[in-house]
Amino acid sequence: MTVKRRYESAHRQEQARQTRRAILDAAAVLFVEPGYAATPLTAVAAEAGVAIQTVYKVFGSKQALLSALVDVTVAGDDEPVALPDRQFVADIRALPEVRAKLDRYARHLVDTHARQAQVMLALAAAATADPEAAAIWRKNADDRRTGMSMFAAELVATGRLRPEHTVDTAADVLWLAMDVRNYDWLVRQRGWPPERFRRWYVDTVAAALLPAPGSPAPAESA
Repeated sequence: MTVKRRYESAHRQEQARQTRRAILDAAAVLFVEPGYAATPLTAVAAEAGVAIQTVYKVFGSKQALLSALVDVTVAGDDEPVALPDRQFVADIRALPEVRAKLDRYARHLVDTHARQAQVMLALAAAATADPEAAAIWRKNADDRRTGMSMFAAELVATGRLRPEHTVDTAADVLWLAMDVRNYDWLVRQRGWPPERFRRWYVDTVAAALLPAPGSPAPAESA
């Protein structure tokens, strides 16, 4: 009986996971087109093939569904793994040189933007008129700033940035360069290959943070 109960419990958990994924996938389609404001939860339920009561049971509200969609789209999965524990962060920390760190982050950034661009641009558009979407956009912006501050601290600790840069000013550069609207304009609208965007990111950020070629290297701190 114990084995059967465990099997039934695992089966229910898998069904719940699939239902949650179906609702998120439906929201990813409808919140982009026709848009967040124009999409009632009844439409999301119909697209997902579930009852409206199921949507409320799983997410509670339309705002909570949008917030979950943004989190899952940015992360690429629905796993509760904190940013400092993500593999790409460990990879960056293991690299000694600034450009190598930027290149590893750029590869992560290209993958993330390819996955999230439509949803994030839809969120940005919704945020101009919908207070709930605006709150989620602000939270995402704050989260991005926090992540870039962590990255900036990692780069400053190498002792290789131009001496005028602090963690805050380096974070400003990183935060601006990683904005999804840069990817949207250059890759989605102008047709740049993702690899060219990756090189642009590395070259642009390195030029803003590192001494010019031929300049004396910053003195290493004692």
